[in-house]
Amino acid sequence: MEERRAARRDALLAAGIDLLGAEGGAAVSVRAVCRASALTERYFYESFADRDEFVRAVYEDVGRQAHDALVEAVASSGSPRERAAAAVSAFVELMVDDPARGRVLLLAPLTEPALGGRGLELAPAFVLLVHEQLSRIADPDERQMTAVGLVGALTSLFIGYLDGTIVTSRERFVAHCVALLDTAGQRIG
Repeated sequence: MEERRAARRDALLAAGIDLLGAEGGAAVSVRAVCRASALTERYFYESFADRDEFVRAVYEDVGRQAHDALVEAVASSGSPRERAAAAVSAFVELMVDDPARGRVLLLAPLTEPALGGRGLELAPAFVLLVHEQLSRIADPDERQMTAVGLVGALTSLFIGYLDGTIVTSRERFVAHCVALLDTAGQRIG
């Protein structure tokens, strides 16, 4: 019974990613989610109190996926530049290769009222990941400000890449992001 409930919840979340991450920001309603997941409203309300709770759950699910992918990429790499390259590549694979996920994580908080402030709640986890990679910066204040600045810059770059305001090859985009991280990590300390 619990496995079926979890499978239904996963199906609803997958439908939510597709709907919330649709190009142009499709409207997410309980009826649309149920139709897209081929489940009834009964099963929707089995997992979520209302539409807003559902939207937040979709966002948090994508945020967790992104965080986990970055942690895994960084843990499996060697030098600071290799870790930066692995992290950027992992994020590109998750956010650009599946643009619906990218739009959920990076664009939906800008337009979806149910997500007001959610991007700010997830940001510290991403700042901490970057902060840990900046070990060459000795001054703790400078290290923290650099980590926050890098997360902001990378977020803006990925938003631009996803919404089409930055048009360049994937390779050049990845190389630019890696260089940004690598240069910031080397400039002090």
